[in-house]
Amino acid sequence: MAHIVVIGASTGGLPFAYDIKKTLGSGHQVTVISNNPNFNFIPSNPWLAVGWRSEEDISFELEPRLKRKDINLIVGEATKIKPNDNQVMVGDQVVDYDYLVLATGPKLAFDEVEGLGPDGHSVSICTTAHAKVASSEWETFCNNGGGPIVVGAVQGASCFGPAYEFATIMDTDLKKRGIRDKCPMTFVTAEPYIGHLGLGGVGDSKGLLESEFRQRHIKWITNAKVASVSADTVTVDEVDDAGKTIKTHEVATKHTMLLPAFKGVDAVAKLAEVDAGYVNPRGFVMINSHQQSPVKDNIFSLGVNVAIPPVEATPVMCGTPKTGYMIESMVTAIVHNIEDMIAGNAPSHIPTWNAVCIADMGDTGAAFVAMPQIPPRNVTWAKKGKMMHLAKIAFEKFFIRNMKTGNSEPAYQKYIFKMLGIERLKKK
Repeated sequence: MAHIVVIGASTGGLPFAYDIKKTLGSGHQVTVISNNPNFNFIPSNPWLAVGWRSEEDISFELEPRLKRKDINLIVGEATKIKPNDNQVMVGDQVVDYDYLVLATGPKLAFDEVEGLGPDGHSVSICTTAHAKVASSEWETFCNNGGGPIVVGAVQGASCFGPAYEFATIMDTDLKKRGIRDKCPMTFVTAEPYIGHLGLGGVGDSKGLLESEFRQRHIKWITNAKVASVSADTVTVDEVDDAGKTIKTHEVATKHTMLLPAFKGVDAVAKLAEVDAGYVNPRGFVMINSHQQSPVKDNIFSLGVNVAIPPVEATPVMCGTPKTGYMIESMVTAIVHNIEDMIAGNAPSHIPTWNAVCIADMGDTGAAFVAMPQIPPRNVTWAKKGKMMHLAKIAFEKFFIRNMKTGNSEPAYQKYIFKMLGIERLKKK
């Protein structure tokens, strides 16, 4: 009997646990290590941060759902990984494994910008706990009549989509409250242009998102290095194509949300002390084409903690996003590769690193498709419409229901692909 341990129980780790258990059956043991006793649907955090969702709407307790599927749960922080001993330490508890899957998500590098983050002078939508606090601050901000807003993503950030979502969702909510005219908004981003998305643009994402911002009276600063965040000012160095500062902006603010750069979580980053081949300098996991560690073949990784180089050089560092469909394809590949190895065969499954993203904009929405993620691409497509807004809402319900019931079917392929007609796009 093999023991498969997965660290992390978010939108990558939990589907993996369900899928590997379903695939391998009762003859093998699956254990989930999670530092949170609850599953949180992270894509809904922008809605939570303006009061359109409650924490209960997008969260549920893990233990009864996993127990029903005969999956073990250890609630606690994985403090050390001992790959040479095939062990994970959770505090003083030793967890032995035959196969280890790292689905930890990122460490949020708020400390890399002075004053950034919930312990500083900005709110966050990166975790559900952060978004819940942001919602309270949003109510206070709105009840006090609003004021200037700064939103965006700092240098080194990689997941730009939620910043665009949050900007447009705030705009929509302020209009509903009748105080949008009291709240000038500035979008600050490390991207070289609006709609770059860390992907070098997707279809006409530049034109689509610039037009959207103009219609919503959202100003922007691109090629931006955020120097510091205070209670009433965000200091931004705007650079030219050579990376030289051409202007320093002191942007007034009363409500700030800037996505941070990511790093590998501590337990994963410390694998560099065992062998430099495990992780890159930021602590992200190095993998081969099978999502497998090049150092130990019984360690796999999926999701945001995977090391993926930027798609292109930019004046200000922009990371590469790991979108939901990409993570879903990683899950499927790892499940079948572990199945191969247990059967005595070499791993044979390679994930499809296609970027498929559907973003809500409060009263409309947009979808972006990049196949493959790294140019040149077979498909590059962007589209905006009310249907995308409704589809994002429906997908939230669909995915949370699947995670509550332990359904491991690929949600993006079953729902988003059909909605966007991606199979038809791929054939063109």
